[in-house]
Amino acid sequence: MNAQKGGRNLVKSAYIHIPFCEHICHYCDFNKIFLEGQPVDGYLNSLGEEMKQRVVSREKLDTIFVGGGTPTSLDAGQLDKLCESITSHLPFENGEFTFEANPGDLSEDKLRVLKDHGVNRLSFGVQSFNDELLKGIGRTHKSSDVYTSVENAQRVGFSNISIDLIYSLPKQTEEDFEDTLKKALDLDLPHYSAYSLIVEPKTVFYNLMRKGKLSLPSQDQEAAMYDLLIETMAKYGINQYEISNFAKQGYESKHNLVYWDNNEYYGLGAGAHGYINGVRYSNYGPLKKYMDPIGNGSLPTIQEHQVTQSEKMEEEMFLGLRKVEGVSKEIFQQKFGCSIESVFGASIDEMVKRELLAVDDDRVALTKQGRFLGNEVFQSFLGVI
Repeated sequence: MNAQKGGRNLVKSAYIHIPFCEHICHYCDFNKIFLEGQPVDGYLNSLGEEMKQRVVSREKLDTIFVGGGTPTSLDAGQLDKLCESITSHLPFENGEFTFEANPGDLSEDKLRVLKDHGVNRLSFGVQSFNDELLKGIGRTHKSSDVYTSVENAQRVGFSNISIDLIYSLPKQTEEDFEDTLKKALDLDLPHYSAYSLIVEPKTVFYNLMRKGKLSLPSQDQEAAMYDLLIETMAKYGINQYEISNFAKQGYESKHNLVYWDNNEYYGLGAGAHGYINGVRYSNYGPLKKYMDPIGNGSLPTIQEHQVTQSEKMEEEMFLGLRKVEGVSKEIFQQKFGCSIESVFGASIDEMVKRELLAVDDDRVALTKQGRFLGNEVFQSFLGVI
């Protein structure tokens, strides 16, 4: 839990959004724009100004995560400018400092810039080791780029490396996913994330699906791939600590645990979301709408929501239950001044009866079966207070 000071949470994490991409993938619905012709340096200046205005506390941050878009689509000079801005504006030292990257994007120059500025964790968007599937989802890298990127990163001195995979892709078979898993695990990295494909509105895949031109694996095949994922990771000694995340002991993503522990964080950059002093907020997504307010000395916030006590309790459940260790009864009591059973007893009993939740002295957690039906479990905690 965040420490308290004067009744306010100490925010210990920051997410920074870099919206630029050199190409747009068919499944991506994050706030992103083509890099070419964009005012990158102007954006980085605005980002620095937002950091100055937004982050007024000098309490040290524990984690910084730079995501996108594709942060590593910036050239080495721009990356240097971005990192310089982060380290000069944010109170941070010796914590977990992560950059997202695309395989093939990180030259040795860029890797050295990141290393020199204290970045100590890289997360590569690999998605698959099947070149045909990669092409089919709009990725421009090949599986060979993954090996080169990981080798280069390790040579420059990065040891905390994660890769993201996606399963249930169009035309993907269980055998193919098994092959991708094996190749990923043979790299012997400390952290892996694997997500099932979700077809989001306003994406290429969504438009294809509406026209009946997207051939996806069945729900049963998707469940079989998830089962294969859990079993294979366990076989390789990689511990599942969240529905979609797996790590060697001690290499769990500290930044993502901030979200799942329902703690607060700064969201910085175009389209970023943050959570400070009980208020969830989001920034303007389009560059001009983001940059204009900052130029006038105000924050680029488009939306704010004061989270009610009931909503905080619901979030504690549906975020915390994503973790394999589940939700702590003791922490729930500390945060909200009441027992978890007094608020959600009926929902917990129902899910235990269906063998989707397990309860012990201090924990409420998903069973293995519950991990397959997580959304159904989470839904049972909404609107019951």
